[in-house]
Amino acid sequence: MKPGRIRLDRDGGLWTVTLDRPDKSNALTRAMLTELAETAEAARGRAQALILTGAGRVFSAGADLEEARAGLATDPVWERLSAAIAALPGLSIAALNGTLAGGAFGMALACDLRLSVPEAKFFYPVMKLGFLPQPSDPARLRALVGPARAKLILMAGQKIAAPDALSFGLVDEIVAPDALIPRARALAEHALAATPDHAGAIKALI
Repeated sequence: MKPGRIRLDRDGGLWTVTLDRPDKSNALTRAMLTELAETAEAARGRAQALILTGAGRVFSAGADLEEARAGLATDPVWERLSAAIAALPGLSIAALNGTLAGGAFGMALACDLRLSVPEAKFFYPVMKLGFLPQPSDPARLRALVGPARAKLILMAGQKIAAPDALSFGLVDEIVAPDALIPRARALAEHALAATPDHAGAIKALI
């Protein structure tokens, strides 16, 4: 697998998608975002559960800086990706193997559940960088952590450590690195035993 690509592993109805650019802290290029969006769109009705994770010690540093300066920071591909994940009828789980930063927040916020390793930090420095967050991110963030804490992250630019992210409701569990994917797979068991339509009906009720 070439650096800067997305790795997809299928195990029946369980799809595990891995950001595979560890030498660049999984910074996201337009090509990677497009591939992620296409994968999430293909998963709809075909995957009963989706796990999203990263290679190495960082989940994602956000947008690739060179591409961000060239317009990627405001590209609609970010919203296409988060919308595709949110539309999945099955269970989506962000298995955050490390720090989550910037625009990479969108795909994690769109997931149904978020697991984090203890060392992870969470920050979204759009105020300092002069960009707006992706359109759906503030509402999803507010729904999880409330308006004041959403402003703490988006407007005050604070880095949130994993224990605080857990207490805020930004992540649902803190899991040791070697147990991260096994725990995500365990959480997917009930969704894998159901049809996507059944899972989607329950999700719609929630």
